[in-house]
Amino acid sequence: MQLRQSERKKAKIKMALQGSAGSGKTYSSLLLAQGLTNGNLSQVAIIDSENGSADLYAHLGNYNVLSMTPPFTPEKYAEAIDVCEKAGMQVIIIDSISHSWDELLDFHSKLAGNSFTNWGKVTPRQKAFTDKILQCNAHVIATMRTKQDYVLNQKDGKYIPEKVGLKAVQRDGLDYEFTLVFDIDIKHFAVSSKDRTGLFMGKPEFVINSGTGKRILDWCNTGSKPGEDNILSENDILEKIQSCNTVSDLLDLYKKFPQYQEGLKPIYEARKSFLIQLSNPKNFSTNGHTQNH
Repeated sequence: MQLRQSERKKAKIKMALQGSAGSGKTYSSLLLAQGLTNGNLSQVAIIDSENGSADLYAHLGNYNVLSMTPPFTPEKYAEAIDVCEKAGMQVIIIDSISHSWDELLDFHSKLAGNSFTNWGKVTPRQKAFTDKILQCNAHVIATMRTKQDYVLNQKDGKYIPEKVGLKAVQRDGLDYEFTLVFDIDIKHFAVSSKDRTGLFMGKPEFVINSGTGKRILDWCNTGSKPGEDNILSENDILEKIQSCNTVSDLLDLYKKFPQYQEGLKPIYEARKSFLIQLSNPKNFSTNGHTQNH
């Protein structure tokens, strides 16, 4: 066991789009995928459990479709993800994962015995499916259908159901597993209800386009690849310091390797002073020799 400094890695986005029928989840997912692949939709696959809706937008480009038929078990979805991964897809759209939850609810309702303890037979299957999405070596966009949610409020001694907004057809709390969640309304406007990227939270509603996907891709690529630069020695960093030609590059290097900050601080400072002096023309005479002021 060993402590290490936190580090931003290059990431594969795991995101969800939730909205009612007709809100444009499939189309928005394809636009996001277009941005995530820099326009190369041949690297995109849609796992389609929505009865062929994935083929409605073929005019966008030559993306791939994997059509699913009932029963929509989580194991079947996991198998479909495997097929897409082995085909080298950069983006996998799962449209939609609500069918998997419907299937699990149906499975639970048919189990004999205690309803509460029977969830012990459902939860592991749901968790395995969720883990498959989160551990997938591709960007994943999952869509979720929403329905009107109600609560019972007491009024005049009676309990009356009242509308409290829309709720995704999936297990409660699944949205917390994703890095980014967009809620899309019937007019196709999106807002972020969960955002670990910091790009969209608290921002006004907007219409998703391929540029949205490109912004997410840029965020994913701001870290280092897993394992990248982790094996560099102190001598390697010394060479990198000496090759920095701007103070900005030097500062980026300093931040990137916090484990060497303290030991190499004098070297960093010396290089910084040299670069500052080098960038000031007043420190040089016309024949190239440094002047003393």
